[in-house]
Amino acid sequence: MRIEHIAIVGGGTAGWLVANHLGKALLARREAGDPVSITVIESPDIPIIGVGEGTVPTLRESLQGFGIDESELFRCCDASFKQSIKFVNWRDKVAFSQPNMQENAFHHLFDSPSPFGKDLSDYWLQLAANTNMTRPYAEFVSPQYASCERNLAPKTVTSAQYKGAHGYAYHLDAAKFARLLKDNAINKYAVKCLSDTVVEVELAPNEEGICALHTKQKGRLAFDFFVDCSGFAGLLMEKALKVPFESKAKALRMNKALVVQVPTDGQQPLPPYTLATAHQAGWIWDIALPERRGIGLVYCDDYLSDEEAKTKLNHYLGTSDYQANYRFLPMRVGHLQKFWHKNCVALGLAQGFLEPLEATSILLTDFAASFLARKFPMTVDDMAPLQQRFNRVMDTAWQRVIDFIQLHYFLSDRQDSGFWRDNHASWLDKRALSDIVIERLSLWQQFPPHPDDFFAQFEVFGVDNYLYLLYGMQFSTRNRIFTGSECSDSEGHVQKIRHATQFLQGKLPAHRTLIEQIKQSGFEKASF
Repeated sequence: MRIEHIAIVGGGTAGWLVANHLGKALLARREAGDPVSITVIESPDIPIIGVGEGTVPTLRESLQGFGIDESELFRCCDASFKQSIKFVNWRDKVAFSQPNMQENAFHHLFDSPSPFGKDLSDYWLQLAANTNMTRPYAEFVSPQYASCERNLAPKTVTSAQYKGAHGYAYHLDAAKFARLLKDNAINKYAVKCLSDTVVEVELAPNEEGICALHTKQKGRLAFDFFVDCSGFAGLLMEKALKVPFESKAKALRMNKALVVQVPTDGQQPLPPYTLATAHQAGWIWDIALPERRGIGLVYCDDYLSDEEAKTKLNHYLGTSDYQANYRFLPMRVGHLQKFWHKNCVALGLAQGFLEPLEATSILLTDFAASFLARKFPMTVDDMAPLQQRFNRVMDTAWQRVIDFIQLHYFLSDRQDSGFWRDNHASWLDKRALSDIVIERLSLWQQFPPHPDDFFAQFEVFGVDNYLYLLYGMQFSTRNRIFTGSECSDSEGHVQKIRHATQFLQGKLPAHRTLIEQIKQSGFEKASF
């Protein structure tokens, strides 16, 4: 039987992201006369959660592929540029109270380190160990560090759309972003939108999957294939098809967030990065849009009560004026045991959730939606091998993301609270770490991370990400001996980075200035 009618249950960022990916992938089939159709069933009763509002650089490729004008993205979504995540207070405070020490912070930049072709990690390690050099790793290996610290944009208004002097992603209003994706899917790919609420999921006989959805207004609606983007409700995969949920609460302790939105001072510089500030039982995200900041205190309630969380967020904001607008969000950390089961695939929060650190939710959603679109079956008989492959790929992606997020906590040398001491204890005896990350950490004590340390192309965090994290956290790697010519060659590359840094400081505009220019005149029109 051919798959002709596809239902996506749930709108929001996940639902409309997959609608665009599938719409684009199936466009040729429709133009050839195939009657395949996509319907998004979007409940008017369920608001968009919009936690975090940060994206990842790979999203640029998707948006460009959808033919979305980058200028419209900024105008419609109150967007700003994101070039990094700046981690503050993730290391021991005592060490950074000593004279001549740098700020207790490090950047996870979006540009690759050592952009001129020579990996400078070994050279930085040697200088840090054997000289008085105290330059942070990110500053040493990339001009983007200075651009972030000076609140510069990653490009100019004359740059091509989706291209820049630096790698970048976006901060944006999640509700407005979902509407932009919705308009694009409807207008470009003829995706249908039904504003209705699913009240019952009808299973097919003989355990063949789902055959129909029952809604409040339209009643019974039959489809051939289903995508569950119903968020934490998990209406299709978890509740109807009974796919078990696998908790990762032992690996990652975070289970709550306290969130608020506050106005942005339009006269102040606009940071081109997400700020992630550690506290005694978790961390605080701070995302600056042109007109407001999205702020969330993430924590584990085994170590911090809800009232203590409010007090801590008040202290961070310097006021309790916004307390009436605080929202508590529970976080169920984990993912489904299967991501594709029978004729249904789960995406977004319906697939799983870890926590907002490193914007992993939208990262995995876009990754999964793109993979599904490339491998979408034409018939029901085609599904079995595709389902098996999708599940294996997504399981690899989830497990390696968990590894990466865990290391943010386990590599910290903070000992000032039970939360940090317990994480450090888990790291020391490897109780919660996977065999793969234990093996890699042992290897990286001898050599810096290298591309050949990563086996799977489906690991969404690679060597660049680990380099910034490990050496931002002062991970100890054995120094190697350099010859005189190697030192000279390495120093030459360091000078190239310094020259590039100086050049970009004179070329790139202030972040807020570029945002205003985009709103007024936009980038040069792209032809997709």
